[in-house]
Amino acid sequence: MSVQRELPRRRREDLDLDLDAEQEVDVRRYWRAIAARWWIPLAGLALGLALGYVLAVGGKQVYRAEATLSLGTPLTPTSNNQIPSFQTHPSVVREIVNSQSALRRAAAQAGLRVDQLRGRVSTQAIGAGARRPATGQAQLTEISVTGANRRKTARAANALAAIVIDDVSGYVNAKIAALERELEAQQNRIEALDRRIAAFDRAVRESGDLPPVEQLVLVTQLGNLEERRAVAEESEQETTTLLALAENFEKAQVIERAVAFKTTARSKRNSMLVGALLGLLLGALVALLWEPVARRVRD
Repeated sequence: MSVQRELPRRRREDLDLDLDAEQEVDVRRYWRAIAARWWIPLAGLALGLALGYVLAVGGKQVYRAEATLSLGTPLTPTSNNQIPSFQTHPSVVREIVNSQSALRRAAAQAGLRVDQLRGRVSTQAIGAGARRPATGQAQLTEISVTGANRRKTARAANALAAIVIDDVSGYVNAKIAALERELEAQQNRIEALDRRIAAFDRAVRESGDLPPVEQLVLVTQLGNLEERRAVAEESEQETTTLLALAENFEKAQVIERAVAFKTTARSKRNSMLVGALLGLLLGALVALLWEPVARRVRD
């Protein structure tokens, strides 16, 4: 019984080996047929590139507007560490600008219908850290809009950029508002100390007729006020630095507003790549069929 089972198994193994060898021979034969007429695939490649370029250049003219924005880098209240936030997520801009709410708002501001904007908005991360920005590195993103009208296309791109800035800046805006209130309070405190210092300074200058003990008290109080003012001024400078950091580094902002320019509806690069690929495949097919067709013609 074991011998009977072993024989079919060996036949199957031999058959598999024969099929593998036959497939290898077929692949080699096809490759030799293509290599023998290498100029045909090469000509197809060149023709495909040319046709792709012609189709792209001769395509319908449209306007394209591109707005560049920085998403900023939100930090902790003391600005010591970066906060993991959706603000720096690589997909946040794409999700916002393609949402129905953002498209409606941008279309209304640009004087367009929503269907004139839907499907004509794209985003692209910019820079070496485009896919995953390094820690502490602000992410730059480009918002592109295509349309038939120059002004409306640019307005739509700028409107979408403003919507993104507004949607991702909640935390940083609250932080900036808190720092502004703190800075205002510190400035008011310094002004109050300045008034008291001026009053004590006048009192010290006019204390010539007072007993030495009272003069010493006035001078001591004046020194204490000046020390308090120095501490308050140092705190004011620190708050000013944190506020500038939040406004210029943490907060998302538009780096370059969109200005529409004329372009073609088709991408030249994509059209040429597709044309080259199709031309190469058709050239390889012609090279494979060349010998069989030539043989039939001769016969």
